[in-house]
Amino acid sequence: MVKDLFERIQQNKGPLGKWAAHAEGYFVFPKLEGELSPRMKFRGKDILNWSINDYLGLGNHPEVRKIDAEVAAEYGAAYPMGARMMSGHTSVHEQLQDELAAFVKKEAAYVLNFGYQGMVSIIDALVSKNDVIVYDVDSHACIIDGVRLHHGKRFTYKHNDVESLEKNLQRATKIADESNGGILVITEGVFGMRGQQGKLKEIIALKEKYNFRVLVDDAHGFGTLGETGAGAGEEQGCQDGIDVYFSTFAKAMGSIGAFVAADKDTIDYLKYNLRSQMFAKSLPMIYTKGALKRLDMLRTMPELKAKLWENVNNLQNGLKSRGFEIGETNTCVTPVYLKGSIPEAMALVHDLRENYGIFLSIVVYPVIPKGIILLRMIPTSSHNIEDINTTLAAFEAIREKLQNGTYKKISAAVTQAMGE
Repeated sequence: MVKDLFERIQQNKGPLGKWAAHAEGYFVFPKLEGELSPRMKFRGKDILNWSINDYLGLGNHPEVRKIDAEVAAEYGAAYPMGARMMSGHTSVHEQLQDELAAFVKKEAAYVLNFGYQGMVSIIDALVSKNDVIVYDVDSHACIIDGVRLHHGKRFTYKHNDVESLEKNLQRATKIADESNGGILVITEGVFGMRGQQGKLKEIIALKEKYNFRVLVDDAHGFGTLGETGAGAGEEQGCQDGIDVYFSTFAKAMGSIGAFVAADKDTIDYLKYNLRSQMFAKSLPMIYTKGALKRLDMLRTMPELKAKLWENVNNLQNGLKSRGFEIGETNTCVTPVYLKGSIPEAMALVHDLRENYGIFLSIVVYPVIPKGIILLRMIPTSSHNIEDINTTLAAFEAIREKLQNGTYKKISAAVTQAMGE
């Protein structure tokens, strides 16, 4: 008997969807209002915002707002229309590509309309069914979805574990040798939840023993790491060893879009084989010219990155000195690990928002193991020392409540409040 396709959907909304009735509008799909900044409004109340990836404060910078408005007035929001290959290509796109390639020290680059779809297509285009993919088990969802399209063999290695990677490279080498294929290793410059840099230098060093290429998603590293801001590869002194470098404009650039950079032959190939770009609208001029302005500010205003790291160090050192567990982060991403259940996590974050005026991201099972609450903060150059001190004091208060069982007792009341 053929079942109704939607029967499963109605009965099982998934590990996160099952919380929708209680969480939607508050813990998921919240509405932050007001101008983009560390101080915004949530449900009519002023909050201190640690939950946006606007690392360098460019999303609402006066110079950026000015150029965005000028471009919108000149071109509107739609130009150019069509996909790049058909009618959506301009000299401004070419200029942006040339400047991005130079900035990340690669021969060529190609601008993408969105980061997520771009990464999915890059993986799909780079490998055939005879090739083998080896990727970090903690890779971002866009990498996982790209790997899912692969019809050949694929292996994960333990997170940031070079020994595990080498074992999987040995397996991959045998398979690729038999299938007359190649090997693609995929990792991240910065892992967005834990805040650790990928071990790019160690991975690239394995090229001396194994024949493979490296694709790096550096969404959180671009603009924040390295002497010039060129990312995790520059930070670790191994940018040359990255075969395909990818980043998005949605973090340090405070915008929409992405790019991929590599040698000219690889970029020429990708231009004609990235399905998410070949069959989708070109990045509009408002974002293309806007990206040129933002990139110029990355190059000419090092004080933005300096202020970012001043805030990062003050926040992370303040947390560590107070005994908070922030893992092995060596980037701007600041995770705080606490022990507790999902209802306790909801009560805790509700308390932070309603009584301390602090808004941040909460991560629980199934993204991380059961019994762990991860509170993720993203410091930006727009935050200040008062913001940091306010947050540190609030964290000491909520930790005490978590430990003395307060949140266990009030979890039922929080559930009721979320349903209002």
